[in-house]
Amino acid sequence: MIAFLCILCLCLAGAFLYVENKEQYVGAVILKGLASLSFVVLGLLCSPGTHTAKLIVAGLILGFVADILLNLRWVVKEKGKLVFLVGILVFLSGHIVYLAAVLPMAKNRIVCFLTGAVLTAALMKWIFTKITAEKAFKIFGIFYIGAIMILNCVAISNLITAPGGFTGLFAAGALLFLISDIVLILNTFGSETKTSLRITNIGLYYVGQLLIALSLRFIK
Repeated sequence: MIAFLCILCLCLAGAFLYVENKEQYVGAVILKGLASLSFVVLGLLCSPGTHTAKLIVAGLILGFVADILLNLRWVVKEKGKLVFLVGILVFLSGHIVYLAAVLPMAKNRIVCFLTGAVLTAALMKWIFTKITAEKAFKIFGIFYIGAIMILNCVAISNLITAPGGFTGLFAAGALLFLISDIVLILNTFGSETKTSLRITNIGLYYVGQLLIALSLRFIK
């Protein structure tokens, strides 16, 4: 069942990209929702029911909701910007929930937060030279990237101090999630939207979420 859900998720994500490219946006929302529902179900199946596991499942669910919202902006174009910002806010909430799940394991929390802040500042400075976006989107972007960057610092710190199946898969998933978001920002607000970047963004994102869901199998 676990292998089936992983394959199903990636196949649905591929179908979503195909339909989205055809500008069939209602069908794209449905396919993307089903792809995201697959990693939620996977997380529920892998979850041992601990507090940490429940928080991670909650993060997966928030990702599922945000995925639908991000593509709904093409269906309700008159409110597209608002729907997009709400979707980013839901994703941000998911990152915070993920952080709440793994932060108790961290041995050097202050170092993780400081490192995350410095890396966020450097990354956003670079990103702002590559994109053109309204002030509201830039502000959301700083908080959003800041949250997932700190999450990555904590996840990698946990992997270093307590190597194992859970910390390894979660850190890998969080890193792919971060890279996916960077690609999404560059492709959405950059000078030119590229299909190759969209495929990269979606591919990294779904593999990342699947790894996070699979990490629940190894929680002790």
